Amino acid sequence: MIEARRLHILRAVADHRTVTAAAAALYLTPSAVSQQLAALEQETGHRLVERGAKGVRLTPAGEILLGHTNVVLAQLERAEAELAAYSSGEAGTVTVAAFATGIAQVVAPAVTRLARLAPGIRIRVQDAEGDASLPMVLDRQVDVAVAVEYRGAPPADDPRLIHVPLYAEPFDAVVPVAHRLAGADEVPLAELAKDPWIGPYPGNPCHEVVVLACENAGFQPRLEHSSDDFRAVVALASADAGVALVPRSALRGMDLTGVVVRPVDGVAPTRRVFAAVRRGTEEHPLIRPVLDALTEVART
Repeated sequence: MIEARRLHILRAVADHRTVTAAAAALYLTPSAVSQQLAALEQETGHRLVERGAKGVRLTPAGEILLGHTNVVLAQLERAEAELAAYSSGEAGTVTVAAFATGIAQVVAPAVTRLARLAPGIRIRVQDAEGDASLPMVLDRQVDVAVAVEYRGAPPADDPRLIHVPLYAEPFDAVVPVAHRLAGADEVPLAELAKDPWIGPYPGNPCHEVVVLACENAGFQPRLEHSSDDFRAVVALASADAGVALVPRSALRGMDLTGVVVRPVDGVAPTRRVFAAVRRGTEEHPLIRPVLDALTEVART
């Protein structure tokens, strides 16, 4: 009989690609992870992983078992949710990981809404960039992620996750007040090809949106200044250090002295924000109200 906890370990190794990283995510020692993998291989009678210079990869047998693992773990999550509902589990804590603007845009208003409609649910919020929150959900460090679509992200049909679309918002061009395009009604991105750029670090989903938008306009942005804090990005633009693309919601309430904000000419680059939970937990009596509150806030 295969033990479910060993399936958790197999999936963590598949997700993180190294025993050390999987152990850190599971709060285990690397030796404990290796021992559990060895036990799982003995249970199944198959070699499941291969170790190499670049980490660990699954064997064909391991890939077969991983496919079943996603189904089994989702069903176990559903069982826990139904048991919680049976015991009227309407009081407890739900941990939400979200990026800073997402916290301001939907998470904080959802907390207010839940305090009124579901006072037994306590929300704990963790600030995490969109590319970090999804692994946190998969590793069971948090219950809900508010994340951004980006290249390389788990797709909407990922068997491990349920995606709940929340909102989409355009990026606006931010240029210094003395910039040659400051008086334009809209800014063509191709006209910024030779400018120095300010933007998030690689790995941040917004970095991917900016680079892809510039590539579609026919150039690679020359990123001279990097910050994941859009207040710093705007401050550098106001100092005439370069130009930027910033999500519209991130500009609300910000000091825009020294810059001009303009829509992008044509199809504006967009970030699409969604909530994600582990497949099988979406109807948990604590998590379902949180997803509903996030969706309602995003809709309004």
